[in-house]
Amino acid sequence: MQLSILDQSMIPEGSTPTQALTNTLDLARTADALGYHRYWLAEHHATASFASPAPEVMIARLTAETTGLRIGSGGVLLPYYSPFKVAETFRVLQALAPGRIDLGIGRGAGASSRDARLLNPSLGDHSDQSFAEQVSAVRAFLGGPGDRGGIMPTVDGVPQVWLLGASTSSAVLAGRLGLPYSFAHFGRPEVVTEAVRAYRASFDARGGGSPRVMVGIGVYCAPTRAEAEHVFASQRLFRQRMTQGDLRPVPAPETALAELHSRPAAATRGPEEWPRYAVGSPTDVAAQLTAMATAVGVDEFVVLSTIHGHSDRVRSYALLADALGLRPRTTPALQRA
Repeated sequence: MQLSILDQSMIPEGSTPTQALTNTLDLARTADALGYHRYWLAEHHATASFASPAPEVMIARLTAETTGLRIGSGGVLLPYYSPFKVAETFRVLQALAPGRIDLGIGRGAGASSRDARLLNPSLGDHSDQSFAEQVSAVRAFLGGPGDRGGIMPTVDGVPQVWLLGASTSSAVLAGRLGLPYSFAHFGRPEVVTEAVRAYRASFDARGGGSPRVMVGIGVYCAPTRAEAEHVFASQRLFRQRMTQGDLRPVPAPETALAELHSRPAAATRGPEEWPRYAVGSPTDVAAQLTAMATAVGVDEFVVLSTIHGHSDRVRSYALLADALGLRPRTTPALQRA
């Protein structure tokens, strides 16, 4: 079971977008040293909650800040963009960091309908082109070994393409396309087992690949359960606010606890076979992830931790890495111009 990180470059209450991006750089360097496998950057537009509208820009910077991590998008919201341009961009990234680039592709929300139109004014003119066709176009433009795809730059190798989703339909599409699949468990925990089963059952191996399942899960780890619950309070309130269209920065635990006390309990969509979040001590969190990986068939977890304090967030990832036995990576000094 491999362990990776999904970073939304969240903006903490009382901080700034610039600091959020600085925190991303620091966390990526820490993740590299801790032995995490991948570091993915999310895409969100026109929100005061996240400083992450352009993952491709941050990917380029992080390849220069790290040495062993795979760096990628989690993910590019393909309906907003030209498949040709996405392929060109990720070919450049592949040239900068050969063998270390992932292209995670999604179709889900990351922008309002107004902002989607600003990103792609002709969005409504291509309703006949399905998402599956867009994904296939990106893969064709990226090319394969010995196939330059007709675009520049000409580089050896291609980024590893993943399909992202949170439904059985996205799982089936990933399987039919023969792609590795990343399921957003933190978004739809009630269907994770069904989605993974559907993906494996529909997988088309004619392209030479084999099924690979990544599950995105929220993790809030601290030395004790009480401390973990304390930092998790920020996410509890943040999620409640988001469901009501309130996109303010991530609240401090003290703010969250005070406001949650006066709010009704949040409703759930349905029964969760596996909790949306893993919250607790390192031993407890590691046990939950290990059990889930075995029962559901998870090859890799990509961890999202919406923790207000940067030091608490870094500590959560460090405790998790140690609890799951990640091997620290010796990173050579990076050469600076």
